[in-house]
Amino acid sequence: MPAFGGRWRQEDPVLERYFKGHKAAITSVDFSPNSKQLATASWDTFLMLWNLKPQARAYRYVGHKDVVTSVQFSPHGNLLASASRDRTIRLWIPDKRGKSSEFKAHTGPVRSVNFSADGQFLVTASEDKSIKVWNMHRQRFLYSLYRHTHWVRCAKFSPDGRLIVSCSEDKTIKIWDTTNKQCVNNFSDSVGFANFVDFNPNGTCIASAGSDHTVKIWDIRVNKLLQHYQVHSCAVNCLSFHPSGNYLITASSDGSLKILDLLEGRLIYTLQGHTGPVFTVSFSKGGELFASGGADTQVLLWRSNFDELHCKDLNKRNLKRLHFDSQPHLLDIYPRTPHPHERKVETVEINPKLEVIDLQLSSPPVVDVLSFDSTTTMETTCRTLPDKSEDICGYFLNPSLVPLECPPTTVKKKTDDISDLLSEGQRSVPLAVTDALEHIMEQLNVLTQTVSILEQRLTLTEDKLKDCLENQHKLFGAIQQKS
Repeated sequence: MPAFGGRWRQEDPVLERYFKGHKAAITSVDFSPNSKQLATASWDTFLMLWNLKPQARAYRYVGHKDVVTSVQFSPHGNLLASASRDRTIRLWIPDKRGKSSEFKAHTGPVRSVNFSADGQFLVTASEDKSIKVWNMHRQRFLYSLYRHTHWVRCAKFSPDGRLIVSCSEDKTIKIWDTTNKQCVNNFSDSVGFANFVDFNPNGTCIASAGSDHTVKIWDIRVNKLLQHYQVHSCAVNCLSFHPSGNYLITASSDGSLKILDLLEGRLIYTLQGHTGPVFTVSFSKGGELFASGGADTQVLLWRSNFDELHCKDLNKRNLKRLHFDSQPHLLDIYPRTPHPHERKVETVEINPKLEVIDLQLSSPPVVDVLSFDSTTTMETTCRTLPDKSEDICGYFLNPSLVPLECPPTTVKKKTDDISDLLSEGQRSVPLAVTDALEHIMEQLNVLTQTVSILEQRLTLTEDKLKDCLENQHKLFGAIQQKS
């Protein structure tokens, strides 16, 4: 367990293992709620599900047609949401069958997905300058938020679900009220834009990862910049709060991870393990682990070690702090709890590659899972691995996004090399027919988006008409009373 810039300490983080399986840069990582699995997304268009149990199989989910930009487990762990540059969002069942549902409403690449804490809603951010909210119970689009003037890179729910924070290349960070669907706050930066933004665990602050190499923490109750860190030499691409709220980890294009002690307001660790830019980082739900991924196609799994506090107690305390009444103090933003860094003055640099360590390498057998859903084109019939005689059409059925009728599809042939099966299926379809089908699907997508917009406007019109009728009824009653 090497540590440079200071003597070895028991609470220093350590690299436990790394996973190899993706063929291109890692864009997003997320732990399952029980911290037994890790989901990763990549430029290679695939999602992968890694079991942290040694020698367990990994699953590669095939379905997206372009870069997968974001992935997240639902709070209960029964769903996996993904966003892609192919303009779609997918919901997956995270098992060996990999059933999925495809949602289409954005007109540009989708950059992020995020579940609400109760799992009832999903928020997505897109390069079409919009933020969209989806109902997970009915599996349908609810409403859009439009105020950004450039690509929206990230959108996240607050812990209590009352707010949404978003960041855009228009150099603004916006806070939205989910009740009235209005922008209620706006933070702007003239230097750069935020690549990533998130709420702290108690919901009183937001942190932004800046293209100008900075990390900023704002108190949303008094609209004040609380902390400003410039510890990276390149753009900061992602960040993740420790569940205690005491620490923040950041990932940067300078190839490093940085861990900030927010109680003391300073950098405590610099982690070197990736070759090239690091695009994503995430703590596990309990904070005992964190994972990172980057341009080197590797996923690194780290053990935290630096906070031995009982996170469950802290999370309960954080839930009691979800209010906007009291005026905050800098030291009151995060729970005042003991931590093992009071005597530590210097920053510790950890580079696992500089010493030979007992590192567990993970190259588990990878099983390809081909997705089937009722909204994809003809090539999808080659991407189906349901059980025998099982009709999965209508699974995750979204009435506003998929056709009403869909024939059952079954696949009897089982093969170890699914990619070969896919290639053979694609070669059997003439290129002209494929192009024609793709053109038809594009036109259908446009129609679907138009219908969704018209449906939303019709709902608004109905609400306004109802209000008008109620007002007329009140006026009529008042006139009758006067007469």
